[in-house]
Amino acid sequence: MKTPAEITHHPRRVLVTGGAGFIGSNLVRHLLSSDPAIHVVNYDLLTYAGSLANLEGIEQTYGPRYHFVHADICQEDAVHAALSTHEIDTVIHLAAESHVDRSISGPRAFLETNVMGTYSLLQATRQVWKDKKDVRFHHVSTDEVYGSLQESGFFTESSPYDPSSPYSASKAASDHLVRAWGRTFGVPFTLSNCSNNYGPYQFPEKLIPLMIAKALAGDPLPVYGDGSNVRDWLHVEDHCRAIDTIVRSAENGRTYNVGGHNEMKNLELVHLLADELQALRPRSAGHYRDLITFVRDRPGHDHRYAIDASLIDQDLGWRPRYQFKEGLHQTIAWYLANEAWAERIRGERYAGERLG
Repeated sequence: MKTPAEITHHPRRVLVTGGAGFIGSNLVRHLLSSDPAIHVVNYDLLTYAGSLANLEGIEQTYGPRYHFVHADICQEDAVHAALSTHEIDTVIHLAAESHVDRSISGPRAFLETNVMGTYSLLQATRQVWKDKKDVRFHHVSTDEVYGSLQESGFFTESSPYDPSSPYSASKAASDHLVRAWGRTFGVPFTLSNCSNNYGPYQFPEKLIPLMIAKALAGDPLPVYGDGSNVRDWLHVEDHCRAIDTIVRSAENGRTYNVGGHNEMKNLELVHLLADELQALRPRSAGHYRDLITFVRDRPGHDHRYAIDASLIDQDLGWRPRYQFKEGLHQTIAWYLANEAWAERIRGERYAGERLG
């Protein structure tokens, strides 16, 4: 296990791509609050899932340590300019099209952003950094690149890639690009594959915020198939700590799986969410469980994801802090306390319709 003194990289000026999205905005907050010496440049195109409302108060709190760049990662010149102007020594690449259902309806955007956008970033960092020392490109990916598990077993860092959806295929391709640019061109990199994230500021197309919104509106809670599909749930704050730990302490070229040790069937999750919501804001008539409705399954729906996160614990001393029930309670409470944020997102960008 690594001690705090065993640092392999010292991030000072960090470019976070997709920093106005769910994980990105939480990571920006984490970096600025946990390290008073760090400067963060948030590089985001502000597509449907990215919003500056996710970063309200950041500029006022952190002043010149935070800077926002409104640009596209696919524009290599713009990336090059941001890296040079802000003297970036660390890139944390989160910008991505990330919703499986949307990738089924419109796969092209996933190839353009996730594959060609990653290519543009890698080319720009290669050109700007050249032979600089103490620089690092960290690529944030997903456990979905590994495909589907049966009832037993876990994904490890050596699991073969077997993506099932246009989304996971595009992320698998971007993983391969990062490793290739490291091995061929010497771009210093680390990579992480995480399980399903949840927590504050998540766009309401994803399962947990979608179910919260529909439950509060009294709408049916749509569960795909029979609800037996299994996911491992990782609180976004735990994920941000993991990313920060990998960036600072991992050896160049290493990959780590990041999971929450919280496996759960989708139907069990919706039951737990309904129960927690009933306790926090009881329905005037009946129970939120009464709203559960089974709908036609997603095409190519992977049966089970489960992460073996023992290597990052063994090497770097990271492990999740949140138990799922605690994290879900906190997440539901946040959405109840921030209904204006959620209503604005739904009103402007997504009304809860089925995708894919």
